[in-house]
Amino acid sequence: MIFIQITYVLAAILFILGIRSLGSPVTARRGMNLASLGMFIAIVGTLFMPQIVTYKWIIAGLVFGTLLSLPMSLWIPMTKIPQRIALSHAGGALAACLIGVAEYYRYSSNISHLSMGIVGIEVMLGALTFTGSLIVAAKLHGTLPGHPITYKGQNIVNISLFSLMIALLGYITLYPELNLQFYILLSLAFLFGVFLVTPIGAADMPVVIAIFNAYGGLTGAVMGFMLNNRIQIITGALDGASGFILSMLMCKAMNRSVTNVLFGAFGKVEDESEKTIKRSGHKEPQSVSVEDALQFFEQAQSVIIAPGYGMAASQAHHALRAFADKLKANGVSVKYAIHPVAGRMPGHMNVLLAEANVPYTDLFDMEEINPEFPHTDIALVVGANDVTNPSARTVKSSPIYGMPILDVDKAKRVIILKRSMSPGFSGVENELFYNDHSWMLFGDAKDSLNQLAYGYKKSWG
Repeated sequence: MIFIQITYVLAAILFILGIRSLGSPVTARRGMNLASLGMFIAIVGTLFMPQIVTYKWIIAGLVFGTLLSLPMSLWIPMTKIPQRIALSHAGGALAACLIGVAEYYRYSSNISHLSMGIVGIEVMLGALTFTGSLIVAAKLHGTLPGHPITYKGQNIVNISLFSLMIALLGYITLYPELNLQFYILLSLAFLFGVFLVTPIGAADMPVVIAIFNAYGGLTGAVMGFMLNNRIQIITGALDGASGFILSMLMCKAMNRSVTNVLFGAFGKVEDESEKTIKRSGHKEPQSVSVEDALQFFEQAQSVIIAPGYGMAASQAHHALRAFADKLKANGVSVKYAIHPVAGRMPGHMNVLLAEANVPYTDLFDMEEINPEFPHTDIALVVGANDVTNPSARTVKSSPIYGMPILDVDKAKRVIILKRSMSPGFSGVENELFYNDHSWMLFGDAKDSLNQLAYGYKKSWG
């Protein structure tokens, strides 16, 4: 039908414009609205497909999906968005996988070799993305340990399992009438998703989320070919390509390859004896009270804030905005330094600060802000660890060596808000904590920032 084709073309245009708009904080909200409108138009167009024989299950799915998504949208805090994103990837992948299984069950008696290959790829990608995304969500939420769960020979097991899946995929493509091998492939794909993500540490979750975004998009594109649905092919290709590009950018920000992320077990926390040995060569860090820290801020003319996952964990973004407003009200220049992999997902810090109504004009990417640190009076580090560790520049044995970092150590003073001296997800001690011009303000970041905001207001009368 011409109407359906027009709606699909219009939806595709809106999707492309939406993704393009997401490239800047200025137009990101508009991009989301354009993409949402495109999806609505695509759904409306699909409802007019002549192949639909009844709307009963479609309406039931829409109602159930709406009832399920509303609580997730309204009640899940922004600090838990990475987990929610992972669950969304899992849900979409499972849907694509089940559609592939249904199509195979429906046409297995006379399915062609090409169609069998397409169904096999869709089911395999959908199944491993589903279980892998569930493991990601569990690691992010703390249900599973955030550090890598490794065992001897794990890479050999994973590669062997993947090779077996590829062999089965080729076999069922040549012999599509064999039902047992198809379901063995499905089961192995579910298992492979678990084996793939379990050895990966929480420090790599931004990359893993982006990779599964690409897998989910590719699964959708393959499903589009299977269903002969053009808009599904377009949306899947856009999603897959954007996820792949994003994962490459995340790896570049960490100075690591995708293979190193997937098979390197980065994020493995050192045992206590190793930490003690390393710590013995350091002097004790300088701690500071809220009252003493206020004296530093009262003298400052410029402050750069480096947020990290600790800010999200303590839900301190609103308190941080309140303190920053107090500083700006008294003529202090305040900027936010955003590292690409700060947090648990790409753009995590941007999302949290946007929820706290921090102006996007105050946010600066790492490349923009790093040259300003040497001229800054105070660098305020709120829960950031690995992305501010100077050892990434100098210690070749460090697992984060070569990773671009925020140059907070070059500021005139550094104040670090942390609960303890525990290392980041990489398990590496942060040399920043021991610098002569660094001070540790221990405690919950939200409480510390509230005290700073109150004290700063009080001291200025």
